[in-house]
Order: sequence, then structure tokens, then C-alpha cells
Amino acid sequence: MRARVSWTLVLAVFLALPPFQRERVEEMGFGQIFRIERMRVDPALTQALRSRCDTEASAFAFPWGHMIPSLEDVSRITGLRVHGRAVSSGYTYPCYHDLAERLLDLPVERRSSLVPRVALQESLGLFEAGKNAGESEDEYLERLARVSRRELASEPGPQADLDLRCFLVLFLGRLLFATRGDAVHCLFLPLLADLGEVGGYAWGVAFLAHQFDGLGASERQTSTSGFYPFLQIWAYLHLPALRRGDLTRPGLVPIARHWDSRRDTRHLADQLEGLQEAIDSYPYLDVIWQPYLGEGDEGQPWLVQARPYFSRSVWLHALNLVLPLNLFLTQRSLGLRQSVVEFPVRDRFRRLGRSFRGLHDTTDWRERAREQIENWEWKGKGVRSDATTDDAYLQAYALKYGGKVYKSPRHQVDVTGEIASLRALLQSAVQDRETAQRQTTELRSELERVRGAGAGGASSSRSAGGSPSLMEARLAGAALRAEEAQRHLEERERDLELAHEQAMTLQSERDQLRVRVEAAESQVAEMTRELATLRVQRPSGDQEEVIRLRVELLAQQTLARSLQQIVTDIGRSRSRSRSGVSVSRATGTSVGQYLAGSSSRRRNEEEERHHPGDDGRRDSEMLPPPDRREGSGESGGGQ
Repeated sequence: MRARVSWTLVLAVFLALPPFQRERVEEMGFGQIFRIERMRVDPALTQALRSRCDTEASAFAFPWGHMIPSLEDVSRITGLRVHGRAVSSGYTYPCYHDLAERLLDLPVERRSSLVPRVALQESLGLFEAGKNAGESEDEYLERLARVSRRELASEPGPQADLDLRCFLVLFLGRLLFATRGDAVHCLFLPLLADLGEVGGYAWGVAFLAHQFDGLGASERQTSTSGFYPFLQIWAYLHLPALRRGDLTRPGLVPIARHWDSRRDTRHLADQLEGLQEAIDSYPYLDVIWQPYLGEGDEGQPWLVQARPYFSRSVWLHALNLVLPLNLFLTQRSLGLRQSVVEFPVRDRFRRLGRSFRGLHDTTDWRERAREQIENWEWKGKGVRSDATTDDAYLQAYALKYGGKVYKSPRHQVDVTGEIASLRALLQSAVQDRETAQRQTTELRSELERVRGAGAGGASSSRSAGGSPSLMEARLAGAALRAEEAQRHLEERERDLELAHEQAMTLQSERDQLRVRVEAAESQVAEMTRELATLRVQRPSGDQEEVIRLRVELLAQQTLARSLQQIVTDIGRSRSRSRSGVSVSRATGTSVGQYLAGSSSRRRNEEEERHHPGDDGRRDSEMLPPPDRREGSGESGGGQ
């Protein structure tokens, strides 16, 4: 509900702006988002999508593979600008006190990056922003706009610039890049100093980075940070069989104006359970990978300049937040077959905590994220595929994610298949560890040889391109890194061995319980037959034996149900506990489902008619951003 109120407040101020101010907002690329009508919040859909977010890949992990909201989704759904300068081209500060007083004429506490929401609203004339009893949404919006209009400057000048900055801070901090809590952060305030430059930034790219960052929060959250209709519309377009939205106004731009959210009066838990089951059982052929094939560019001039960014993996920037858009994980969304790719792993580089408030230094992000900004200016890396089918990718995907992509309780874990997958992973880990051990031994031998050559005055090292001391230092560093990698692989091997032992123990327990269940069911069947015989053969007055058999029958039935429930609970607890071990596992059932779906001749023929393959190859994975200590406000981090 808070997100909807924030949208109403921001929209009211926009409507209250004088015409020349609204034109400036249009020129900045924000105008289209204010044409989107109010939409009903769908917390169950948001929570279902959040539960399937793979934070390592900044993507959704569904049973049929990865799916990623892209820059084209942002551009077409919201109308936000996704071309221009990276939003990282700016500064963050440990204190915004002086800047806020100069640019907003608002008080900000020392060593703070937050401006009080009430003070910001009052500067725009919204002294009483609460909704009156019995007041409709339209009446509420009209009243807020009328009150705000009285306080805003009606002519160009310094006061009008002040009003516009206050509105932009409210818009960015409470709608586009909203965070939890009432305060509004000043993170983007330095970019608003020159209002003529605001329209040159790729705000839609920063919005997508903020969406990815918000999805990595707790699965229990029922809302998402930022402009909440985006993910709802994205799901309506790509997963129409979920039937969560109604297409009521086709032909309008941006596409978010097409849709209304369906009303669901069920309890949130019931909605979420139904959605999880629907996603787990979703027909693969009903997934819409390219929902915009029939959409033209009429009335959307921003698409012409944004199109060169649509099919490329690129770094997304939102000042201190820098995240990769791993579009190569969803090549099917580009009309290509999905080739086997190396899945992103977060452990390759350190990621800061999600929530941190302190800003330790004044940071110039043009220097801190220089490589990633250059990557954006070069439009990232093109996505190409030489695959003829999706089978190899889906097999690797199943091995990586296993049954973790299934969320509904009806999809149980196949322990036998999990054991087979763990054995394969363990064998691979042993090979990796042995390779690392050989490399470490070779480096140590070379290091000893160089040390001996340096002590004996040999010139072989100098002829190889450096002094013995320099070569020795380089080899020592390489040997230490190899030893660290070897230790990491040994830990992974131990984890896999432990997981394999646990799975074997679990399988043994399940087998023993199944034997007991079968024995109990056999006794129930025999006693049922005996009871039926007694009912026919015994005199009607002799009821003691019948009653005794009934009691024993009920007891055996209860025992059989209890044992069966124990077997089921063990499978569920195993499914939940697998996430505590830092290894990737897959289930036999999951692999079978993936491969059955991927090898479907009907789906391949359908895609072949629409999406001819590309004979190129995927570019290499993007490098991570540099480590950083700075943060701001109530959101931050990055991969």
C-alpha cells in the first residue's frame, strides 16, 4: 500500500507543475511513466518472482531456464530512457548537508544522506498528504494536485528550479528508486545540480539495476523496491498463462498502459501457493520469450536510440550500485538457441552487504567504476549462439540448480537422482582438485629452481626476462594463489562428500521406511479381507471379533499413514536443507523434466519457424567491478 500512496503523491505533484515545468520533465525522459494509470498491487506475484531470483546471475531461475528483465523490457514497459551517460558518472558524499541546503533549501542532518520525507512533501505544498475517509482515488489525487499547485512557482526562475529539484528528488527517492522506510535518500542529488544535464543520463538502466538489487532481498517481502508495476507487467507479457493481468487497452504507449491487474480476494498465502504450483507446472510452450515481435515503434522515439543496447550483455549503473546484465543466459529471448554457458558465481569476487548506511569518503564513480563505465560506453558485448538445440544448456542448468527451481510442496525431491548427481559433481571436484594440486607442485618446483639459480649467480632467469628476485616474487605469488585455489577445491570436495554421505543415509532411511509402509499396508489389506469375511459368515450377534478387527485395522491404517508421512517429510526436509551446503546438486526427476522439455520436437519446430539460429559465438564473461567500501542511504552493494 505504501508504494501506491507514493505513486499518488508523486503523480499529484507532477500534475500540479506548471506547463513549462512538465515540458522539462518530458525532455528529461520521465514523462511517459506519468501516463501509466494506477495499477492494483499484486504482492503474491511479486513474492513468487522474488523467490525464484538467482542473485548470482541477477536473473530468475525457472524450471525451463533463466529469464531476465532486459533493457528492452524497461524501455517498452515504462518508457524510461535506457541510452545516454551512465548514472555512475557522478559523486557520492559522506554528508549531503550543504548540498541539500543549496539545491533543495531543506535541512539534512550532519553525516547523513537522508532528507525527511515530510519536509520534502511540505516544500511541494503537500502539508496534509493523508487520504480522507470516504475519498475516492481520483478525488484524493485531484485534492493533492490542487493543494500543491498553490505552492509551486508559476514562472521560470531560481524558485522554479528549486521546486523542480524537490520534485525530482521525491520522484527518484520515493518512486523510481524507492527504499524501505520513510526517509528519502540524496544519492542522486549531485546529478540534479545542472538541470539541463539530467536528461542525458540513462535512468532506465539505473532503474533496472535497482530492481535486480531489490530482488535479492528476503523472499518473505511482499513488495519490491521502486516502480512496482514493472515486474507485474513483465510477468503478464512473458508468462500469460498465469492469468494475473488483463489486456484492456492495447495500442497505448508505454506498454504498461495496456494492462490491469486482476483482483484476487484469496488470502495471500493461498495466492502464493497457487502461483508457485502454476509456475512449477507451467507449459514450456506457453512461455513468451519475445513478446514484442508484433509491437511497432510508433509513438516511441526513445526506442530508436535505445535499440543498439537491447541485445548485449552490459554493466548496469546506479552510482554505487554496479551489476551485470547477463543477457547471454537468456539467448532464447533474442531469437537464438540457448548455448551452454558458464553460470555466474558470486564467490569469484567479494560482494558487500545489501544494506549499509555509512559513506566513508567522497567517491568519484567515474574513477571507481571506470572499466564498467567504459563497458557501457562501448555498449557491452554482443550475444551470439552457435547452438542448434537447447538440450546441452538445460542439462547443465539441471545439474547446477536441480530441484531448487521448484517451490510448490507437490514437487518432491528424488533422492536417488540426487545421489547420482552428487556422485558426478564429486568426481568433477576430485579432478579439479588433482589438477590444482599438480599446478601447485609445478609452481613450487619452479620457485625452488629460480631460488637456486639466484643463489648460484645463474643468468638463466635474467635471460628469461627479469632478475631472479623479480621472478621469484612472481612465482611465489602464483604459488600462493594456486595453494589458495587448491584449499578452496578441497573444501568443496569435503562438502560434496558430506552431502553424498547424507544423501546415502537418507536413501537408506527411506528404503527402510518404505519396507515398513508396505508391510503395514499388506496387513491392512489382509485384515480388511478378514473383516469382510466375518461380516458375511459370523452370526449377527457375535460382534466382539469384528470390533477387535476394526480396532486393529484402524491402528494399522494410522501406522501406515504415519510412516508414509515420515517418508514425505524426510524428502521435504532434505529439499530445504540442501541450500545450507555450498554445492550445486540436481535431482533425477528434475533432469528428466528438463531434458524432456528441452528435447520436445514440437517446441523445437515451433521455435525454428520463428527464430533462425545465429552462427556466432558468445563473448567472454564480463569482469567484476572493483571492490569498494562506500555505500549510501538504505540501499547499496553490487556484484
